[in-house]
Order: sequence, then C-alpha cells, then structure tokens
Amino acid sequence: MTPLRAMLHGLPGVDRVGAEQRAAMLGTRSIKTTAKAEAIDLAIRMVDLTTLEGADTPGKVRALCAKARRPEADCPPVAAVCVYPAMVPAAAEALRGSGVHLASVATAFPSGQAPLEVKLADTRAAVAAGADEIDMVISRGAFLAGRYDLVHDEIVAVKEACGDAHLKVILETGELGDYDNVRRASWLAMDAGADFIKTSTGKVPSAATPPVTLIMLEAVRDWFAQTGRRIGVKPAGGIRTSKDAIKYLVMVNETAGPEWLTPDLFRFGASTLLNDLLMQRAKLRTGHYSGPDYVTLD
Repeated sequence: MTPLRAMLHGLPGVDRVGAEQRAAMLGTRSIKTTAKAEAIDLAIRMVDLTTLEGADTPGKVRALCAKARRPEADCPPVAAVCVYPAMVPAAAEALRGSGVHLASVATAFPSGQAPLEVKLADTRAAVAAGADEIDMVISRGAFLAGRYDLVHDEIVAVKEACGDAHLKVILETGELGDYDNVRRASWLAMDAGADFIKTSTGKVPSAATPPVTLIMLEAVRDWFAQTGRRIGVKPAGGIRTSKDAIKYLVMVNETAGPEWLTPDLFRFGASTLLNDLLMQRAKLRTGHYSGPDYVTLD
C-alpha cells in the first residue's frame, strides 16, 4: 500500500446520516434585516459568474464581464468570471483593471478524459491568455479505479503549469459514489497543492449539495488544523437563489469558521445566482420586488 493510499483510507468514515442531518439543521437558520443585506453583498462578492456553453461568443463574454464589474449601481463586483479557454482573451480585455479575477476551466473539462500533455497545454494556454485562476477536473475514472497516485501527480503537474495562477480542483462529487470518496478526494487534492476544492462541473445531474459541501468544509478545516494552510471551497451547480446562498454561508461559518467568509476562501460557481441576489438586494432596499426586466438574462 502506497503512503497516499494509506493516508486516504486512514481517514475516518463519513457518518452519512449525521452529515445529512447537520446540513439540514444548518439550513434552518434564519438571518434577518441588516445581517441579510450584508450576507447578500458578501455572496455577490463570492460569485464566480460563469458561462460554459458551446454557443459562447466573445460578445456574450464581454457582456458578462461588464455585469461582473458592475452588477448594479452601488453594488460590489463579483469575485471572478469563469469561461472556456478560447474565451479567455475576450474576457481578459473586458476585465482589465477591474480587480475581478479571470478563471478558466481546463484539463479537458468536463470529462477530464485526455492525456496529461493535453491537459497541461490547455492550462498553459489559458494562463498565457490572461487567466489568473484555473478550474481543473480530476480524472474520476482513475480515482474510482484506486489510481490515487496518478490523480495526485496530475494535480501536481497542473499546479506547476499554473505558475502564479490559483488552482481550483473540481472533484465532480456526483460521480464519486459516496461521501467517503468525497472526503478522500478532498484530501488528495489538498495534498497535491490545490488552492481550492470545487464540488462539480455543473455538467452532471448531481451538482453541489449541502451535505457534500459540509464534508468538504470539514476537510479544509481539518487540513488547516494539521498543516496551517487554508484551502478554499467552491460549490458549483444548482445554487440559484439568495436563500440557498445564505444557507451555504451559515454552513461555512459554523463548520470551517468565520475566516472562510471571504472570496479568497469561498466561492459560488453560478450562472443565474447573481440575478436572484440582485433582486433580493433591491427588495431589501426598496421594500418591493422589481419587474422581470430588472436584471439581464445571462
């Protein structure tokens, strides 16, 4: 047994019932008035505004970047815009000087089924074009086959190819089979040098869920206790409402701690969440909901 396998299989098993009950309990917490307004603005600052469609065009990306920079008057910008590598040049030009990060998916997203040389070339091209964050996918097939060292070595190599860019490692938790594998994959990615661990690509039916995110938050909390290094968490896919976003913020605070309540350590991967956050922000400010044309459709 390799040291990595011994480490991963030496992790305590996840209590499925306990994880699901705790996630459900945290989801019942109520936040009102001023605290809710602050939570909504914090959630906006944590959004990775994302478009990952085959029909993406430079014009669509530039419009998304304009919204990311200034979602509405007197509103904070989002954390990042996330696009395919081919769209990075257009996004880099549109975001220049804004302080909004530019993330690009890479490494044969969303399947991860490509030779390592292709994955590294994908990563280097995105960084050279202006991406300062890379969202890579792990080889789930290799992980599920128990080839942990191969997955680990690929992450190490991609991290090196990133240079100064931050690396978010997508576990695609909906394909990992069980919560124990989510914990193992989280630890594997952190050990290999991930700056963030991310739930999913958004391209499979099972995306981010509260129990899975809870397990990943526990992993980064325990990793910090062991190593002194803080790793970020990014749930992605299926988070569409302000109510859901606030539930996740409560979970972050209660599980990893208030230190993680920053865009440097927690992000939402989303394409439609920002619209609902803006609608709820307007409701708190004016006392009524705006019409359907208040926000742009992305």
